[in-house]
Amino acid sequence: MTRASAHAPRKQAPRGQSGAVASRITGYDWQAIAGELGERGCAVLPRLLSPTECRELAALYAHEAHFRSRIRMAQHGFGKGEYRYFRYPLPKTVAQLRTALYAYLAPLANDWNALLGVTDRYPAEHTSFLQRCHEAGQSRPTPLLLKYEAGDFNCLHQDVYGALVFPLQLTVLLSEPGRDFRGGEFVLTEQRPRRQSRVEVVPLAQGDGVVFAVRHRPVRGSRGVYRANLRHGVSLLRCGVRHTLGIIFHDAA
Repeated sequence: MTRASAHAPRKQAPRGQSGAVASRITGYDWQAIAGELGERGCAVLPRLLSPTECRELAALYAHEAHFRSRIRMAQHGFGKGEYRYFRYPLPKTVAQLRTALYAYLAPLANDWNALLGVTDRYPAEHTSFLQRCHEAGQSRPTPLLLKYEAGDFNCLHQDVYGALVFPLQLTVLLSEPGRDFRGGEFVLTEQRPRRQSRVEVVPLAQGDGVVFAVRHRPVRGSRGVYRANLRHGVSLLRCGVRHTLGIIFHDAA
């Protein structure tokens, strides 16, 4: 199993970031989060967004001006439901989440690459990483809003989008379980060599975020470190409407 990141938690919000969202991110125990990600491939960030922020973001879904495209999952065999990719410039809360979280996750991503023998390293600031993406032809923004109604679900998948991939991403639940919807649990599966897949259902409250591996995580085995492949999805929504925010740190080709 991987160890927690050797990097000490940051004591201040990343440069250029201020406000409630960045303060909440600064307040998490990032060594503990790194340990959870190394052990399980995911970690919950409780109350990352307030109920008001959740409602405001979910309300954006109805307004075309904020988005570059709309995907109906059934048309592509992805499941049932739909989602919309934001266009640049991103809404303020989304942009702050993406920039501030990246600064805390980049050291862990570099630790993972070192364990896996990957020579690439991620820059400290998200703007520098995005510049790399854009120079490689990945210039379309990937943060998105997802909408599920009764009977909808999301098949297990990975959000890759191009050759440059940041190995961690975030989902935030914007709706309130039990009031706005029932069912629709966030599901993560891990495929291990010569063993059956491990399945984890991650319970989330409104405003909770879950950071998780995009494709794989390093795992220490008897013969050294190997890649455990992960996929994520959403189980069947029984009733109501469920909105979520997805933040991928690399852009799309």
